[in-house]
Amino acid sequence: MIRTRGLRSAGAAVRLWFSPARVREEGVTPDYRFSLANERTFLAWLRTGLALVGGGFAVDQFLPRLHEELRLTFTVVLLVGGALCALRAVNHWVRCERAMRHGEDLPVSRFPSALALGVGLLAVAMVVLVLLGRTG
Repeated sequence: MIRTRGLRSAGAAVRLWFSPARVREEGVTPDYRFSLANERTFLAWLRTGLALVGGGFAVDQFLPRLHEELRLTFTVVLLVGGALCALRAVNHWVRCERAMRHGEDLPVSRFPSALALGVGLLAVAMVVLVLLGRTG
C-alpha cells in the first residue's frame, strides 16, 4: 500500500514536469523575482548537465589510447551524470516552485554534494592518469 502511494505521488510529480501551468494553479503566486531566480537555477543545472555530456564525449573521442574499460567507464559516468543533472533540474524547479507557492521552506537535496564529490573524484583520477602518462 505504501509503495503504491509512493509510486502514485512520483507519477504525479513527473506529470508536473510537463505541465507547468498546473503548478501555477497551486497556492499563491510568489514574487516574480523568486520565480525567475528558480528558473536561472534550473538553467544552471541544465548547463552543468550539458557540460558533463560534452565531457563524456570528449573523453571518448580525445583519449583513444586510454585503457578501453577505463575510457568507457569515464564516458558512461559523465554521460549518466549529465542525464541525472537534467532530470534533477526539472524536478528541483517544480519542487521549489511549489514550495514558494505554498509558503514552505525550499526543498533540500544531497544531489549537489554527490555531484561535486563525483566530479572531484573523476578529476583526481584524470590527474593521476595524466601524471602517469596514460592519456595519450
